Amino acid sequence: MSNNRGSDRPPKRHLGDRSSTKSPHAKWWVMLGVGLGVLMFTVDTSIVNIALPTLVKEFQTSFATIQWVVLSYLLVVTALVLGAARLGDIFGKKKLYLGGLVLFTISSLLCGLAPNVGWLIAFRALQGVGAVTISGLGAAIITEVFPVSERGRALGIIGAVVSLGIASGPSIGGFLIGLSGWESIFFVNVPLGIFATLVVIFNVPDDAKSGRGQTFDWLGTILITGILIAFALGMTYGQERGFLDPLVVGLQAIALVGLLLFLWLESRISQPLLDLKLFRNQQFSFSLLTGFIVFITIAGTIFVIPFFLELVLHYPTQHVGLLLAVSPVIGGIVAPLSGNLSDRFGTKLVSLIGLILMILGCLSISTFNSHMTDLDYILGVTPFGIGFGMFQSPNNSAILGAVAPQRLGIASGLLSLSRTLGQTAGVPLMGALFAFLTLRHGGDNNVTQASSEALVMGVQGTFQAAAAMLSLAVVVVLIRWRIPQER
Repeated sequence: MSNNRGSDRPPKRHLGDRSSTKSPHAKWWVMLGVGLGVLMFTVDTSIVNIALPTLVKEFQTSFATIQWVVLSYLLVVTALVLGAARLGDIFGKKKLYLGGLVLFTISSLLCGLAPNVGWLIAFRALQGVGAVTISGLGAAIITEVFPVSERGRALGIIGAVVSLGIASGPSIGGFLIGLSGWESIFFVNVPLGIFATLVVIFNVPDDAKSGRGQTFDWLGTILITGILIAFALGMTYGQERGFLDPLVVGLQAIALVGLLLFLWLESRISQPLLDLKLFRNQQFSFSLLTGFIVFITIAGTIFVIPFFLELVLHYPTQHVGLLLAVSPVIGGIVAPLSGNLSDRFGTKLVSLIGLILMILGCLSISTFNSHMTDLDYILGVTPFGIGFGMFQSPNNSAILGAVAPQRLGIASGLLSLSRTLGQTAGVPLMGALFAFLTLRHGGDNNVTQASSEALVMGVQGTFQAAAAMLSLAVVVVLIRWRIPQER
């Protein structure tokens, strides 16, 4: 190894300690309250996926429609996360975080009481409005409460909670559905939300408003919301009408033109929703791009595999939930080791190894068939789980270590955005590909009515495409490797 080994490690920071907790133990109560909120938010990004086949039958709806139970939540979180972070600076982070927790808890109750799929989609969108402040402000609150000497450790814990929540959602959902029906995946948030709210009220210190003289970029917020809605609608309608349909092409064109307009606007106003100057740091930009690509495949994995396990192997929901837990458990075991390895050898090398293992995992999953056993499944997903565990922590360290200390909060918000944007894009993209490949090999216009052979072909083709997409992420890491660390 050269003398530059590990030069991509985050530089040491020397920030002023802004912690205002009353005792050495108070900050851990803050971690508990914020961590519970973050856990509920991230679990609910994926917990519904395992219930989709059940919801199709319960509400007698279509494959494309039921995706909006997932998309409406992710879409709101993705579209509003930067705006929520900005409002937190203006009105106070604690107030907005608390408001989000209360709204999230109430809307969770409403989701479980939804009388039809339309109301369920609407309540999921409302749940997303509550989740967006949890997503955008949780890491910022932790950063302010913990002293400089413990800040990296604290952010690492929140990062682990995020990964655990997203990955374990389906297994938790499978257990709850098997125990007491689909409604329970929403009702479980109510007692947790009440407890987390009380912890935050009594332990998170009040923060002074710092927004005097500042303005909020309403036009930028409206633009980014419209862009994501147009994109998601286009991907969803593309499954039913074909991606060359005039409506679908028009929606994607609106999304593209809107994105260009958004970038133009943000580069010209004094207080933008998104400070584009951050992206001049190539280490930061390439790390965000790599994470975005990875979370597209993560979303596709969580979305597609339950259909295979339930409709091809005919496993009950609880069995599916246990199998879906294999990959995140392996990733959780590997994640601490990957953090230590990245401290020693640098974030790029460990991230690269993780991506290669994820590619091998996708190729392994692409061999799944209707005659496989539980052991075959476990062996097939193991490389994917190890790879994700090795990739996530070093890549997050690269993102947070590539920016100046005073921009750590913005970097955390963009990290959350890249994660949710990857999932928002991944569900319709991988879902559309899975539906197209499945229906091309047999069946009518409903994936849930397709033959086992057609579903197997759909799964195999989808994960071959996922492996190709992750190969693109490898190329991005290799490019990043050649860029010197910016200090």
